Amino acid sequence: MSTASTAPFKYIDLFAGIGGFAAALEAFGGECVYSVEIDEAAAKVYERNWGHSPLGDITEDANDVVMRVDAHDLLVAGFPCQPFSKSGSQRGMDETRGTLYWNILKIIQAHHPTVVLLENVRNLAGPRHKHEWDVIIKTLRDEGYRVSATPAVFSPHLLPLERGGRPQVRERVFISATYDPNGILDGVPAEPPLLNLSMREGEEWSLSADLPLDAKPVAGTELSQDEICWLEAWADFVSTMWPAVRSAHEDPNKPATLPGFPIWVDRWIKMESLERWIAGTGPAPYRQSLDLPESWDDVPAWKQNFLLKNAAFYTRYKAQLDAWIRRHDLDSFPASRRKLEWQAQQTESLWDCVLQLRPSGIRAKRPTHLPALVAITQTSIIGSLRRRLSTREAARLQGLPDNFDFGGQSDAATYRQLGNGVNVGAVWNMLRAHMARDRTVLESTVEGRALLAAILHDAPKTPDDRLEAVVARGQSRFAEKMLPVAV
Repeated sequence: MSTASTAPFKYIDLFAGIGGFAAALEAFGGECVYSVEIDEAAAKVYERNWGHSPLGDITEDANDVVMRVDAHDLLVAGFPCQPFSKSGSQRGMDETRGTLYWNILKIIQAHHPTVVLLENVRNLAGPRHKHEWDVIIKTLRDEGYRVSATPAVFSPHLLPLERGGRPQVRERVFISATYDPNGILDGVPAEPPLLNLSMREGEEWSLSADLPLDAKPVAGTELSQDEICWLEAWADFVSTMWPAVRSAHEDPNKPATLPGFPIWVDRWIKMESLERWIAGTGPAPYRQSLDLPESWDDVPAWKQNFLLKNAAFYTRYKAQLDAWIRRHDLDSFPASRRKLEWQAQQTESLWDCVLQLRPSGIRAKRPTHLPALVAITQTSIIGSLRRRLSTREAARLQGLPDNFDFGGQSDAATYRQLGNGVNVGAVWNMLRAHMARDRTVLESTVEGRALLAAILHDAPKTPDDRLEAVVARGQSRFAEKMLPVAV
């Protein structure tokens, strides 16, 4: 790529996927001088929409011998989190050798971009990855960066639509850092940059209006006959149980609700029978059929709680539940489809819920927002439309405009790429909040002032105002590349 440009800043896009980061940075007016993505299918989609191919391997482009990455002002990376060695906590950068984060650090060490923005799954900030987190923060600080040791955990559903938010609960950890080798803000705590971001309060999302959902049938999203059978059975369960639960409800200060614990037909037994088994005098066939240990004391505490609640539920509503079982051939259902995880509170009908067919059971949630897109096949079912979320709706959920082009690839590939992607609105607002937090440092350099102008001062509050035109421009560049060369 040419380095001659009138763009206000230059950026690099690592582990680029299909370009969630690129969408935000192109909309801010930035110019990409290097991008890399090892997955060929994702790289093709990226190229179709942004005009250049990121296909490559960062381990070959940034290491001890080679640095094929141009100078830049802003580095972004949705990097995989690999475990670092815990035996060398004082080794700094060398401790990360053998991980992809080490390659990011090699680039940072070579160019010291003004701003670094890293994104990862929520677990990076959890106790299991405390060591990795501490190493990342320490190595960035060792390179002269101002970065918060407190994770910035954010989800697009916390943003209102007018700021680029989307009805998707997608918690991700962002690490944002500003190069401050002179210590301009030494002594001033670096707080997570989203702490002061105004959140959506007192409102709920409407999937049909805010996503929006397509009212017409969408090819490839239909439910199978088996899936309809399973869901119709559990819809009958919900409609059967609501009157019974409300009739038995005794607390005037709390609304009646269906059980919030996992409901599993295979674990239904009268409480007196369970108590006999717990006491060691109960029926062995029950224990054997459930593949439980001989002694109740050997059952994990979480499973004891689960068994007791299911037994109490079945005992209380045995008449209604037995009648429901007789109406459906539940024995023909896979084991995971004899389970229900009700998280829909007072929703009246199963078909009014957002549904997922998970290995742990059928999960039902309120239809106000969707669970996070994931790279595996658990595409949400829109109960009111009796179909799955389409790829176009999933793209909207990630903040991509309707002219974003996935080419002729399979829907499965598109779902997987979107599940691996970053939400555009979350990136947009994270960067704006970061610029506001470190304004004093950024104003001290030419590069910082250019970033401030492009991202904080001159940009709208939502990327949606610019994305369609930005994608069209990238697609035009791609089309020009595909033209035959005149002989």
